[in-house]
Parts: sequence; C-alpha cells; structure tokens
Amino acid sequence: MDKYTNSAWFMRIVAFALAALLFISINFEMESDKKSLGLSTAPEISTETIENVPVEVYYDRENLVVSGVPETVDVTLKGAKSLLINAKNQRDFKVYVDLSDPEISMGNRTVTFKISDLNERLVATIDPEYAEVNVQERVTKEFPVEAEYNNSLLEEGYTADQPTVSPKTVKITGAKDTIDQISYVKANLEISKGLNETVNGKATVKALDRDLNKLDVTIEPASVAVSLKVSIPSKTVSITPKQTGKAKDGIRIKSISVDPNEVTLFGSETSLGKISEVNLPVNISKIDGDTDMELDLTKPESVQKMSLGKAKVKIRTEKVDVDADEANVDPVEEEKKPETEQKQEEKVVDKDEPAAIESKTFSNIKIVPVGMKDDQDAELETDVTSITLLGEADDLKKITKDDINLTVDVSNLDEGTHDVELVVNAPQGVTWELDSKTASVTITQKDEET
Repeated sequence: MDKYTNSAWFMRIVAFALAALLFISINFEMESDKKSLGLSTAPEISTETIENVPVEVYYDRENLVVSGVPETVDVTLKGAKSLLINAKNQRDFKVYVDLSDPEISMGNRTVTFKISDLNERLVATIDPEYAEVNVQERVTKEFPVEAEYNNSLLEEGYTADQPTVSPKTVKITGAKDTIDQISYVKANLEISKGLNETVNGKATVKALDRDLNKLDVTIEPASVAVSLKVSIPSKTVSITPKQTGKAKDGIRIKSISVDPNEVTLFGSETSLGKISEVNLPVNISKIDGDTDMELDLTKPESVQKMSLGKAKVKIRTEKVDVDADEANVDPVEEEKKPETEQKQEEKVVDKDEPAAIESKTFSNIKIVPVGMKDDQDAELETDVTSITLLGEADDLKKITKDDINLTVDVSNLDEGTHDVELVVNAPQGVTWELDSKTASVTITQKDEET
C-alpha cells in the first residue's frame, strides 16, 4: 500500500479526481441557483406583431409625387422574448420604401417594404410585403376659388349676393395626372343657422374632379376668407290716415296729418310689389278739438319688418253750430254717401209749402284742400265755384257766404291729377246745387330744399 501511495502517478490520479469532483459540484450548484431564480441557459424564442407601423417614403419631393404607398403596415417580429419586448416598446426601427433613384421611371411600379435599425437577432415579416405605387411628375398650378354656401338657410324675404373670396386664387400642387383632373376648386362657408345678416368667415379649400370627388393634392393657402352679403329688399310707402268713427256734434275735422308720413317696409320683392301704402286708422269719435297723438302702425302680414313702429298724428278741427235735433254732417261720411242719396238730399223741397221755398246763389266760394301730406303740394285747376241754396226764405236770409265751406279730401291721393268730389258744409235746413260736383286737383312732391 505504501508503494502505491508513494507513487507519483497515484498522486496525479487522486488530484485529477478531486478536481473533477470539485468542478461537478460547483456547476451543479450554479444550475440549481439559476433554476431557483427562474433563469434558463437557452433563450426563449417568441413572436410579436406590431400594428400600424408608419411607412417612410424616400424620393425626390421637389420634382416627383408618389401615391399608393400605405401610411402604415403591420410588422411581425421573431426572436428572444426580451428583445421583442424592447422592440415593441421602443419602436426604434423604421419601415420604408426607397424610390430615391434619380433615374426612376414615371408610372406604376411594384415596390417592397424594407426595415432598418432593427436588432440583427430579430427576424421581421412585413404585411403587406409590397405596394403598387404611382410615380408622377410634381406639378403646381394656380386655380380660381369659387365660394359656396347652403342658400336654403336664407330666411324668408332675404337675399344674398354672390359670395366673395380672398385671395381669389390658390396654388395647387400634385401629380400631373391628378392636377389634370381638377374641375372645381371650392371653399364651402359653414353656416349653422338661418341667414339674416352678412357673414364673414374662413373656409377650407377643396379640389374636386368633375364627379365632385375630392382629389389628393396640396393647396396653398389651405383656407380663404369668404364674405357673404345678406340683405332684404325694401320699399318706402306713404302712411295714409284713415278716419274711423263719427265726429262729435259741433266738431268738424279740418285735416289729419301724419309725421313721418312714410315708412320703409322690408320683405320679398313679390310681397312689396303688392303694397302701395300703409293705412293708419284714426278714431275721431272722441276728438274734442285739435289733438296730437301717437299711434301704432300695423305691419302687413307679408312684410318681414318695418322701419317704424309708431307715427305721430296731428288732428286739426273747428267748431260748428248744430241743430238741436240733428248733428252736423261729417265731411268724410258725406263723401262716402252714394251719389243718388246726395241728389235726393240736394233736391228735397217741401211740396206742401212751395211758395216758401226760395233759392239763393253765392259765387266765388273758396275750395279748400284738406288732409294734405307734409311733403306734398295740392293745386286746384279752379279753386272757386258757385253754389245755389234752396230753402225757406227766412232761413236763406240768415245765411252768408262765410257760412258755407267747400273742401276736397286729398289725404289718399298720390302724385298726379285727380278729379275729387266736393264736400259741402252748409247750414242745416237747406239743400244745395253746385255748378260742378268735382274739382280737378294736381298733387306734386315738395322740393326737398323747400
């Protein structure tokens, strides 16, 4: 035994065996530690799909236009899971199409997608693998812009002028084939409510083909200023006072005037064409003397609005004597009587006492126009006439020329010459006959400087 233990080879063999045991022991402990920590000596291979990865296109942007390249693609990566997670989170790789060759030909071509800046230990698959693209010469042309709006939003009675744009033209850049398809360049003014006033705003410019499809081009400027002038037709008409009711006993209406005597109406052309005046009813039944009042104007149904809501009315009167049993004849009501009725009143003669009936004629009785508007003049062809009174002798003796008033109502007359019926105001108990029952009156507008 001592012989073997003292041998050099024995010692060598023992040392090698101890070294082998030591290596196996240490390696076993390391593997145990790795497993306890969840580590593996071999990497775990996995796949990950990254969606909507942007695509970059390299080409001569100053002279070419490229279409047909999708904006994004999906990339599927395969490799160690730790590398996949990092690539997905960082997205530090790029997907691109290279059309930078200066000798590239125009027209349609098939190109494949490429990927760069990806970890070399990852394998990438791109979906789709390729794209059908079109390469065209880049063209810039100037086009006029046409503004448009929804005219159904115009409120009733309102009209709109042709909208104007600023600037009037824009520069459009795109593929030559696309530029050649442009049929319309429009700027649509967005309006969300009824139109009853002028609108100013910004509108986005669009290039459209003949079928009104939007074209993929670049427009400079992308928006323009649009102005749409909205207005409503107007018409100025006279305000005509209309007497209503009957004057009190002993009161005679000499004139009724309105201030202002005109009003501006707003509405459609058709509606305004049917209106020549606005009537203002004036109730005279409670008038005791000269009166100034303010009355409301009634807006015609077909009119959208009026420039005035009220008007001032001046009523001028005079006192007259009345019979105890019969009120004085109202001149307006007298004018409205049928001619046959007036004739009967004029010719009433007491047949039972013919000897007591006499006649008395007055010449050059002044004819006075009443109801004249402030901005008008009235000229009578003949401003005097004769009247013959019929009645009892005692009554006629008391009547003088001053007791007789002849008037013509010009309140409803427009410019021009008119034959107007005379209104007679004479003492009670007599009838009359006129040389002429009408007077020729010419109405003219006053000079503004007057």
